[in-house]
Amino acid sequence: MMGVPLLVLGVAFFAVAIVAGAFIVRKMSRGVGFAALFAPNSVKRIDIVEQLAIDAKRKLVLVRRDDVEHLLMTGGPADIVIESGIGAPSSEEARTPSTLALRSPRTLGQAAGDR
Repeated sequence: MMGVPLLVLGVAFFAVAIVAGAFIVRKMSRGVGFAALFAPNSVKRIDIVEQLAIDAKRKLVLVRRDDVEHLLMTGGPADIVIESGIGAPSSEEARTPSTLALRSPRTLGQAAGDR
C-alpha cells in the first residue's frame, strides 16, 4: 500500500526534473554560459500590423520595423514592396476617423455627384 504513493511521487519528481532540464538547455543554447539563464528576452523589433486578402493567392501585409512601416504584397508571381518607409501613425492620427466615414450616406438612386 505504501509503495503506490511513493511511486507516484517519484514519477512526478522525475517529470519535473525533465522539464527543468529542458528549460535550462534551451536557455543555455541561446547565450554563452550560465548568465544566459537570467538574461532578459530580446526586444521584438518586427511586427505584422495588418493583413488584407486581395484574392485567393495575394495578400497585402503592413509590417512595422523599428517604428517604420512597409506595405508588401505577397503571394503573386513575386512578392513586392508597394510602399516603404511609412511613418507609424501618432496616437492622435490613429483615433481620428477617416473622411470617408464622415460623409453623409447616399439615398437609394442618388449618384456620387448629386447632393
